[in-house]
Amino acid sequence: MERNLKLTIAYDGTDFHGWQRQPDVRTVQQVLQDVAKRVIRHPLEIVGASRTDAGVHALGQVAHLHTNASIPAKNLRRAIAHRLPGDVTLVQVAEVPLAFHATRQARTKLYRYRIHNDIRRPVEWHAARHAWHVWWPLDIERLRAGAALMEGKHDFVGFASAGCQRRTTVRTVHRVHVRRDFAGVLIDVEGDGFLYNQVRNMVGTLVEVGRGHWSPKRVAEILTSGDRRQAGPTAPAHGLCLQWIKYAPDRRLVDGT
Repeated sequence: MERNLKLTIAYDGTDFHGWQRQPDVRTVQQVLQDVAKRVIRHPLEIVGASRTDAGVHALGQVAHLHTNASIPAKNLRRAIAHRLPGDVTLVQVAEVPLAFHATRQARTKLYRYRIHNDIRRPVEWHAARHAWHVWWPLDIERLRAGAALMEGKHDFVGFASAGCQRRTTVRTVHRVHVRRDFAGVLIDVEGDGFLYNQVRNMVGTLVEVGRGHWSPKRVAEILTSGDRRQAGPTAPAHGLCLQWIKYAPDRRLVDGT
């Protein structure tokens, strides 16, 4: 009998060329599929909800796969996770309806960007692989003022990098939350979906605002003009982490562990 399994995945993206399978390079999707095939013993495809770029991390990436194997979800998680390399793990496997699609049915996603805002190097906190080192002091209130203007339903083409091929560039950003965390600054961006490099370009723009180069009003000007050249630099990939993806509740879902 055909089954649909929802996978929750965490990984350190440093040594991966992103999520999406590509020829001759190491990707999260390929590593997972290779291990899953050895355990389940039939051809399969793992479909991910978010195509994270090279160097981007995840704590709550979501994917699904179809299988005819009768192995319980709990046992599958253990068998696959045990065989994965140390920079990726399977957090959960759950039975879901056959109609569930990890990409198409995602409602909201939260990305967290971590900035190490101190003159000392982030390696002192073992954070060099997971935070962008910004030496210049950042004004939190200026960051928050700029972030507030990013919230809502807008055309975010001005924050999309070249190569974005979506049908529409209109997205809804539910919140952009900025807070200090000792020597760091955390920027949480929650939305219904994101364009290519949108979050990293938003962060790069906020850093220019936070260090006093631009007024927070610059954010509104970028949204109005749709001109990528007016926005800040693309923040480095290694500071970005996909925290979670939410779906509409389904009473037919049976959790695994």
